[in-house]
Parts: sequence; C-alpha cells; structure tokens
Amino acid sequence: MAKLSTATRAALRENFPHLTRDVKKFPVRDGEEPWTLHEVEELAAFLLDDAARLQRELAAADAELSDLLRNSGDGAGDDQADYGSSALEREQELTLVNNTRDLLEQTNHAIDRIGKGTYATCEITGLPIGKARLQAFPRATLSVEAKAREERR
Repeated sequence: MAKLSTATRAALRENFPHLTRDVKKFPVRDGEEPWTLHEVEELAAFLLDDAARLQRELAAADAELSDLLRNSGDGAGDDQADYGSSALEREQELTLVNNTRDLLEQTNHAIDRIGKGTYATCEITGLPIGKARLQAFPRATLSVEAKAREERR
C-alpha cells in the first residue's frame, strides 16, 4: 500500500471529517477482514483524484463539443461525405461527454457515500458489497448478487 501525501491526508480530513469513526461501521462480507482506515483512505483518495480528473476531461470535452456544434452550420460547399463525417464526429464527442458525465456522477455518489458512512453497503439489499469488489471498482453501489439480479431483468 502506498503512503498518502500530507496534502492528500489534509484533503481526506477536509472531505471526510468523521472517516475514523465511520470506517468501523462499513460492513464486510463473511470471511473478510474489517475495513481499515488506510484501506478506505486509499479508496477515498483515488475517488477524489478521479473526480478532479473527470471534471477536467468533461470541461475539455464540453468545449470540443461546443466547437463542433458551433462550426457545424458553416459548411457551404461541403459534400454529403463531409457532412456525414462531421455528424459522426459530433455524435462521438457527445457520447464521450455523456460517458464522462455518468462516470463523474458515479464517482461523486461514491464520495458522498463515504462521507455519509453508507459506503460498502448495497443500495438494494442493505448487505455488504464486499471489500474485493470495492477495491476493484470503488464506485460500486450494489453487491455482486444484486447486480446480477439487476442485469437479468
């Protein structure tokens, strides 16, 4: 496990003032060791860094999409292939913006759950999500079983 920087620790204290207390309440599945403060700090630091990265990417993608939309009407003399290519580029950029926005929303939701002390609890069943699942995908809100049921629908 990597050692967290002083700046990272300060950001964690600012964003999660009750983390030392709350981490003791985070549930685990049978056979798992209880969450440690360091484990949750690492996940929280990752999520905070990722949220900042996603916000930067979203701002850049929004600017690119705005440019594409602004320049989409000035194609006097463009042939159908140019128009189709421009439409495809706009559609791809829009998909990128939407995907980044969704990922940022999931990241912020995970950060909120840590702050509220509800992290690691399945939002459908109320059972533990599992440390391994959260360490692999820190944004998870459902246990493996609940996610499998949701995907079968």
